[in-house]
Amino acid sequence: MYNLLRGKKGLIFGALNEKSLAWKVAERAYEEGAEIVLTNTPVAIRFGNINELAQKCNTVVIPADATNVSEIENLLNETMKHFDGKIDFILHSIAMSMNVRKGRKYDNLNYNYLNKTLDISAISFHKLLQSAKKIDAINEWGSVVALSYVAAQKTLYRYNDMADAKAMLESIARSFGYIYGREKKIRINTISQSPTPTTAGSGVKGIGGLMDFTERMSPLGNATADEFADFCVTIFSDLTRKITMQNIFHDGGFSNMGMSLRAMTMYNQSLDNPIEPKSWE
Repeated sequence: MYNLLRGKKGLIFGALNEKSLAWKVAERAYEEGAEIVLTNTPVAIRFGNINELAQKCNTVVIPADATNVSEIENLLNETMKHFDGKIDFILHSIAMSMNVRKGRKYDNLNYNYLNKTLDISAISFHKLLQSAKKIDAINEWGSVVALSYVAAQKTLYRYNDMADAKAMLESIARSFGYIYGREKKIRINTISQSPTPTTAGSGVKGIGGLMDFTERMSPLGNATADEFADFCVTIFSDLTRKITMQNIFHDGGFSNMGMSLRAMTMYNQSLDNPIEPKSWE
């Protein structure tokens, strides 16, 4: 360990169980010397294992609905009471789409579901930042990270309205990054991670094929959950003080690839036994 976060205090959204990226980040932040507070919705806390993580990291879990401003404000105030001071870093690892869960195609969205997708997956980030700024909850040179995905820039089959949410999330990071950086020297970034077999990711139809494709396309291969945690801790640390308003691709190089030899080889093999889709999605 490098003690990158020694003396720092952080708030981590979204840990559910051992497969969660937020879970891995919490473990690594604690190992690197940070004090942390964990949060998730009451339902997620009830059905997940977050209390085990809290015990492991010698901390508390404070329930909060990230779409509810009053609950966010209470969360921030309670977190500062727990720390007896302000917060140094925050991880926003929250996303959900009922359109994806219900198998709705992008040209047949349920708009009530879409509004919920945007509120949970993107607008909650704005609510968090706005609430934190109003009560001055984050120390100068603090670091806030939200979890994004390459579908914010490129169309990916079946990612659906989550792509819209991730694009909005990245825009919020840039807009608030300017304001928070100018006034408080607080940096705000998004990390675009490789497809990872988290609890939510494992439930996406075709995740195995997607992970195989990105592994073959990426010169360094897919980034694992543990590697994401390592990188995230670096962005929280003082070593990255001048990085802000960025969407950083942590994907083994996938985002800059057009076609790799390994992927082309598999494609050429499939030409011998072509499979036509039954319908366009």
